[in-house]
Amino acid sequence: MRRTLLATGLALLLVTTACAESRRPAAPAAAGTPSASRQDAGQVERTLASLRRVDDLPLYEMTYDGDYDPAVGIAGTPQATPFGCSLFAAGGDRSRPLFARNFDWDANPALVLRTDPPDGYASISLVDISYLGVTADPAGDRRLLNAPLLPFDGMNERGLAVGLAADDGATAEPVPGRPTVGSVRVLRLVLDSAATVDEAIAVFGRYNLDFDGGPPLHYLITDATGASVVIEFVDGRMRAERGRGAWQALTNVPAVGVADRDLRTDHRYGVLAEALDRAGGAVDAPAALRLLDAVRQPHTRWSVTYGLRTGEVRLVTAGGGERGYRLPMS
Repeated sequence: MRRTLLATGLALLLVTTACAESRRPAAPAAAGTPSASRQDAGQVERTLASLRRVDDLPLYEMTYDGDYDPAVGIAGTPQATPFGCSLFAAGGDRSRPLFARNFDWDANPALVLRTDPPDGYASISLVDISYLGVTADPAGDRRLLNAPLLPFDGMNERGLAVGLAADDGATAEPVPGRPTVGSVRVLRLVLDSAATVDEAIAVFGRYNLDFDGGPPLHYLITDATGASVVIEFVDGRMRAERGRGAWQALTNVPAVGVADRDLRTDHRYGVLAEALDRAGGAVDAPAALRLLDAVRQPHTRWSVTYGLRTGEVRLVTAGGGERGYRLPMS
């Protein structure tokens, strides 16, 4: 099922995805990069006309009108290393499970994007548009038509949310016969087609991931039941470790098969774990944002929470601005 997205308030801010001390600028998308757009001329015009600036970071919002091809490859893979992020899934209160994350990176322009493809789930996601090659005023820039392909985190209308973080030790060896997709673009495939953690794992299992040109990644996924999973690539192979308690967290250290006491030696993970233990894994959006603030870094760009049953999205930018959105849930 799919549901038409409300055209109100799409201003997710530029958030906290990569915590890099030494960072190189992203390579701009090549001029000859193919477009993912499957839109007619009117849909292109309406999409670009929906763009508006809502924050001085700068943060923009845009509603994508029409369809796109998620199989198109673009040259917008993050280039710098190490990445850094702090993410957690809080499912202690099954009536209001929540996903939260910090995005730590350079002060690039960001976009809150709404999509509602005809053959997939509607979603709201955050995009660092510098990876599309867009670093100045984006008004009328057709490269924004590729924005659906680079969600750094997001949630769909079924309450499935996903985010990424750097994992410098990850290696993904190709499996013969599987198509290859970019390590960020796979999030679009998940948001468009997965309603549950099981379905998201299956999406990852159908593709080879390409980490070339950017830092290796691992992923945290959760759904409206409160179930969650970390997906990592260990010794070249995909491994999925499901959450076994009321919460599951992820930073920039390998998590699959690692003892909890060892994970807690990472400062940010330890702060998250202690607070989530005290709360029994049950936190609302204000409490989650306070917890994200406790692990923020000087280069945290945005903090965001996704209400997996309510559709509520709360976004706080590096400048202290706060915006709220609601995704209609099916």
